[in-house]
Amino acid sequence: MGLRTGRERVFNTPLTEQGIAGFGIGLASMGHTAIAEIQFADYIFPAFDQIVNEAAKHRFRSGSQFDVGSLTIRCPTMSVGHGGLYHSQSPEGFFLGASGLKHGGLVVEQVPMDDYEIPLGKAETLTRGSDLTVLTWGTPVYHCETALHMLSSPPESLAKHIPASVRSAKVELIDLRTILPWDVETVTESVRRTGRLVIVHEASRTGGVGGEIAAEIQNRCFLKLNAPVKRVTGWE
Repeated sequence: MGLRTGRERVFNTPLTEQGIAGFGIGLASMGHTAIAEIQFADYIFPAFDQIVNEAAKHRFRSGSQFDVGSLTIRCPTMSVGHGGLYHSQSPEGFFLGASGLKHGGLVVEQVPMDDYEIPLGKAETLTRGSDLTVLTWGTPVYHCETALHMLSSPPESLAKHIPASVRSAKVELIDLRTILPWDVETVTESVRRTGRLVIVHEASRTGGVGGEIAAEIQNRCFLKLNAPVKRVTGWE
């Protein structure tokens, strides 16, 4: 990309995440569009102070005179699937309570080659159904699609263990895409129709985004739910 667009636009920085975030904040505060790339989501913790106490509060502390809204910080989560203790965490929950940030999680198929826009706070319904709503985002979208395919067309070794009534279930799969703001209207409408919700995310259950979503949906859809909201998450 640097060869195509020029080293003035795409360049390496010293390997310090707080420096990467801070440099991006400075560029954005001067009116530039800044995209700060952190190699793995696990490495975002050294930049926590820059993101939460500088970028997120820039507009508030200046009385809306200045902002860094043109800053995007990208970091892949579970990109290798088995990266060990420094490459396999899902830290999005740590940032959820920081006012001033917007959180998005996208899968690679949703990034076209040409210029594009993805609206923040708008989910995408991947499959329609009437028996169950499955809500997820990021890498688990792939796993949910695979699981639903195996559910409806299981291999012979699994078919005998899956009742026909389960195999014929009509499941609605929603990719939330952004977790703050999140598309509460789309999810609420779906759950009111299906009566059931399963939230899937790769972060741990405690402190995970799924808990916030479950609480909101339980409040909005209580009389329409046929079963408690369930979460399928990573290990604690």
